[in-house]
Formats: sequence, C-alpha cells, structure tokens
Amino acid sequence: MTEDVPPPPDEPEGSADGPFEAEGAFEAAAPPDWRREFAEEARSERPDLARLCLLIGAVADPTVTRHTLNEAEIELDRLAGLVPYATRITGDWTTALAGLLGHREGFVGVPADYQRLESSLLHEVLRRRRGLPILLSVVWMEVARRAGAPVYGLGLPGHFVVGFGDPADLDLADPFAGGRAMTGTDAELLVTSATGEALDRSMLRPAEPGAIVLRVLNNIRAWAAPRPERSDVALWAVELSLLLPSHPARLRYERAELLVQRGDFLTGAAEMEAYAEVMDAVDPDAATAIRRRAQAARARLN
Repeated sequence: MTEDVPPPPDEPEGSADGPFEAEGAFEAAAPPDWRREFAEEARSERPDLARLCLLIGAVADPTVTRHTLNEAEIELDRLAGLVPYATRITGDWTTALAGLLGHREGFVGVPADYQRLESSLLHEVLRRRRGLPILLSVVWMEVARRAGAPVYGLGLPGHFVVGFGDPADLDLADPFAGGRAMTGTDAELLVTSATGEALDRSMLRPAEPGAIVLRVLNNIRAWAAPRPERSDVALWAVELSLLLPSHPARLRYERAELLVQRGDFLTGAAEMEAYAEVMDAVDPDAATAIRRRAQAARARLN
C-alpha cells in the first residue's frame, strides 16, 4: 500500500530537485519517425511483412498513431486465434481460412477497391474488410502464419494470391475472391488474361517480403499517377521504395521528376544529373536526354 506524500514546504513542486527536473518536461514527445522505422525494418535480417505494410499506412495517414499499429497487430493475432486448431493436422488451410476470413469476417475485394488509396493500407484493410488482392493476401498470410500454416505469397502478373505447403503442389487461394481455391489451370488463365502469354514457372516462386512491399508501393504509385493533385502520395511511395534494399534504379529518376512537378526545381534537377551519370555507362543517349530535362527544370526558376 502506498500513499501520496506532498513535497516539503520549502521545496515547491516543479523545482530543479522536484518531480519535473528538466525544463520543458511537459512538452509533447517527438512524433514517431515512421520512415526511419520502415528503413530499419526493411533492412533487418528477417523483415516483418505486416509491420512494413503498417508503416506504409503510418506514412500515408497522419492520423495513425502507435496505438493504431498495435491495434492492427492485435487484430491479426485475434483472427489467427479463430483458425480451428485441427487445421494444423488436416492441412486444409484454404478451406479453413476461406470460411473464417472470406465468409465469417467478410474479407473480399470488389472492383471499386482499385480506386481507393485505403485499399493499399493494411490498417484500413483490416478496418474496412476491403482491399486490393495483394493487401487481402497479406492479411491471409499474416493470419495463416500466426496460426502455424506453411503459407507464402505468389505475385502472379496482374493478381496476387496465396499458396500453402510445397509451391510445386500449387495449393492456391484467391483472397480477393473470398478465398476461392485455385488450381494450376486457374493460375495459367490469370496470367494469360493479364499478359497474353503463357505461365512461366519462374512466376510461381514465393514472393519475399521486400518484393511484396515494393509491389504494394508500386500499386500506390499507379493510383497516384493519374491524379496530379496527389503527387505527394506518389513522392512518398517512391521515397519508401528507395529505402528497400532492392529496388529499380529508375526510381531515382522518378523521384527527381516528382520534385520538379512539385516545384522543387533545383533539387529535382540535381537528382536528374546524378542519375544521368549512372546512365552514361548504360545508355549515353538517355543520359543526354535526362541532362536536357535537368537544364529545363533549372530554367523554370527564371
């Protein structure tokens, strides 16, 4: 049992030796540096897919707090706890997760989801039960992983799905369709409809967390591309992509173009020139064209 003891009469509250020693103790704590946390997680030995996707949401949405991210993790844990334990014995993960996530919890996609930025933000997908195929697949993967399933993501052209067990067995499910079971023939049809070409076996390799996150960010950039008023979204999506250990070099040029588009002509021009130096050894003609773009950007200052 404890009791409050007032300070001695000659030692006023808040004095140098009192409970609030440092000046400015009442100042609010500095806001989280979500981008730094994203970079650290992306470059860790075993990147956490859910955390990386949640940090994308934290960068995108200024209302997100640490509590928001914790709640999302708790929701994934809760959903995993609802997976029947017997599934570990039967191995019928597709049926169990389709019943839980697709039907009972209502995780499913509709065409309109492609027009919403929230469809690419994990905390919003968990709240709305709607999202793009890749985000719904992330939900499936994270719930299944917590429940003990041998799950992986499969980034087919134009559509992301999940698989269980040995990738050679093609035990697949489509979370966007509520968990519809897929065969190898279904996967081939998906690829053919998206690319017009036959399925290549290289497309059936499980996707690593970094590749999944890059694809999420690519979707966000694609959403922002026809919306010039949302160039801010395109810019932070490119900048997060550049923090990944593996990313296309051309993203540096894309960032430079976005900076110019947003009126930061000097920085954008400087980054174009830096990228042109890289291109000199690969494509001299392209390097020359990029330098012209940089010169034009600087001229817009006059």
